[in-house]
Amino acid sequence: MSGPPQIYEEASGRDSKRRCGRGNIVLLFAVLFSTVIGLVLLIFFTVFTCGQETCNTTECLALVTNLLEARNGTVDPCEDFFSYTCGNWEVNHTQGTNVALVNVFDVLLEENQLIMKRLLEEQPVGNNSSAKEKARRFYHSCMETGRIEARGAQPLKELINEVGGWSITGSWKETDFNLTLQRLMKRYNTFPFFKAYVGPSSTDPSTNIIQIDNPEFELPPESHFKKTPSYSEVVRMYFSYLLKLADLMGGHMDVTPSYISLALSFMSNLQKAVTPLKERQEKRMLFYRTTIGKLQEEVPAIDWLACLQAAFHPVQLNASQPIAVHDMQYLKGMSHLIGEWQKRRDILQIYMILCLVGNMSPALDRQFQEARQELADKLKGRTTKPEMVRRERWRKCLSETSTFFGPILGEMIVREIFPQKAKDLAELMFSEIRDAIHNRLDQVEWMDSRSRQEAKEKVYAVRVEIGYPENIHPTEEMDYEYQEVEILEDNFFRNVVVCLTFLRKRFSQRLVRPHLQDNWEVVPWSAHSYYSLRRHAVVFPAGMFRPPFFHPEFPSAVNFGAMGFFMAHELLHSFYDYVWPETCSDCDMQALAQGTDCLVKQYERYSLKGQHTNGSFTLLENAADTGGLAVAYQAYENWLAKHRWVKELPWPGVSHHQLFFISFAHAMCGHQSLERLQSFLRSDPHSPPPLRVLGSLSNSPDFSRHFLCPNKSPMNPAVKCRIW
Repeated sequence: MSGPPQIYEEASGRDSKRRCGRGNIVLLFAVLFSTVIGLVLLIFFTVFTCGQETCNTTECLALVTNLLEARNGTVDPCEDFFSYTCGNWEVNHTQGTNVALVNVFDVLLEENQLIMKRLLEEQPVGNNSSAKEKARRFYHSCMETGRIEARGAQPLKELINEVGGWSITGSWKETDFNLTLQRLMKRYNTFPFFKAYVGPSSTDPSTNIIQIDNPEFELPPESHFKKTPSYSEVVRMYFSYLLKLADLMGGHMDVTPSYISLALSFMSNLQKAVTPLKERQEKRMLFYRTTIGKLQEEVPAIDWLACLQAAFHPVQLNASQPIAVHDMQYLKGMSHLIGEWQKRRDILQIYMILCLVGNMSPALDRQFQEARQELADKLKGRTTKPEMVRRERWRKCLSETSTFFGPILGEMIVREIFPQKAKDLAELMFSEIRDAIHNRLDQVEWMDSRSRQEAKEKVYAVRVEIGYPENIHPTEEMDYEYQEVEILEDNFFRNVVVCLTFLRKRFSQRLVRPHLQDNWEVVPWSAHSYYSLRRHAVVFPAGMFRPPFFHPEFPSAVNFGAMGFFMAHELLHSFYDYVWPETCSDCDMQALAQGTDCLVKQYERYSLKGQHTNGSFTLLENAADTGGLAVAYQAYENWLAKHRWVKELPWPGVSHHQLFFISFAHAMCGHQSLERLQSFLRSDPHSPPPLRVLGSLSNSPDFSRHFLCPNKSPMNPAVKCRIW
């Protein structure tokens, strides 16, 4: 009887143990599951709620300081966002100075130039025959003002004697003016009667062609002045300047005024022969293709083959060489004028030598510098300060060194300020900007499907160059290219002459090496980007990728608000041709006209220091600003979706989205005097910086949403304009 129960109890015990074991396992799994869920929730909470990393690096702390110092917190951001962001910037940056124009770009360029100055002043290291050390020696020779002052005008006097002399100093060997012209063009890069250079063909930008254009006159043309008395005063100023140059060269003052007067008369008549640019554009005269031989028949006063052969030595030319002329009407008038003055060849010689003196004066002593600066100041209505000319010598030397050693200086500073980490981030940002524009084209209602598809393809065909030109780094090639250039550390004038000859040879090589045309329009330490229509390329120099525009340690809101905006702005320039009816015939031109009219009227309603913008003149830039800001913000949101772990500035109360718009506006901070503003409005296709901020943000629903701007407030108008 006892057997079965015993068996039952043992079986029941085993089942109980099994149930207990299963319970423990379930409990264990429950604990593990809860732990995992807890960790997931913790990670989720950390990333999405508390996961922002505060950037406390030196760069971020300095940025916060700059943003706070520039800001005027008493201004309502929904009333005037420029004053809110930049209200105190002018006080902090122009106090105690007498400058007509200072802005964030100027400050950034100043910092970049100081870096370049330091690099050039470092002790030479390594091979003294390298191109880099030659650039340093050139800069040091420019800074040796003691030696330059001791030599005075003597180096230029000797040079003038080599090209035949002139009557102002009492010695002139009468020669054919064409022979003098050839010498000036070949050795001293001086073009008194016309400018000759190598540039891309209008029909095939991948090939180069010799191009002939008007010379660059120091005296502004009469058409730049509204009143004749004003121009007469300018002519008197220029006459005084020429007299000063002649005096510094040791001219005989009993005859010099009459000689200078005749030379100025010739130059004025030469200048009057220039066809206004607008007229040349309307008559399609800007790219007249011909040959050297045919040009000789139409413009006989110049020995074209000999002169162009001298200018583009050692490239061999012949009469059938194709060339492009930009103002044939001027060249014919110039030829006729030279013929009329053949009886006074001494005046032709004096005019050419005056052009040479003006071209070489930067290599001479401070008296020439001050005379040149005095003329520039008088033409702009400023007071000349000779001590400023002397104090800013290093700037002039940096500019001169850049003229001849630009690629080398570019390599030096790029290695200093634009590491690979920064370049990689910049390229990722640009890719995000390009994708955002591609997607935004679907929202452009006035474009037809064909044009929209073409534009999408075009945005990915744009060539982008970030930081530096592609050919900036091959040091060995530059050493080879500059191997024949001999630079002495104690003879600046001679160095300039040597480099002028080298520069002409280098430009000549563009005829046989078309890729050399890819040189940038700005130096790598510049703070300005641009779009090249000829190359269908956008260029962003390394000098821009620095605080306050950009830094790898900055929150992405800052980088996209400033550099992202500039990237989008330049990319939108590649779509200019779609705006005009003749190039987008199938587009909805009525819808486009509504957008353009809205922008024109919007900007013409603004007033700055009592001045108004020309909404039509600034239309394309205003459209690129409004569209560029919207694209940059969309790209930033797309970036956030892919990079949840973001940095924030130690600035409580300011959201990432608000920081984006603050960064954009801060990039426009600056000050313009009334005089400079008036000049800016006449000549610059951009709106003044305050209006670029007010106009773009007023058209942004995203800005109004993040700053909680009431409907119909100044920064949140009922009507918002856009083209893109």
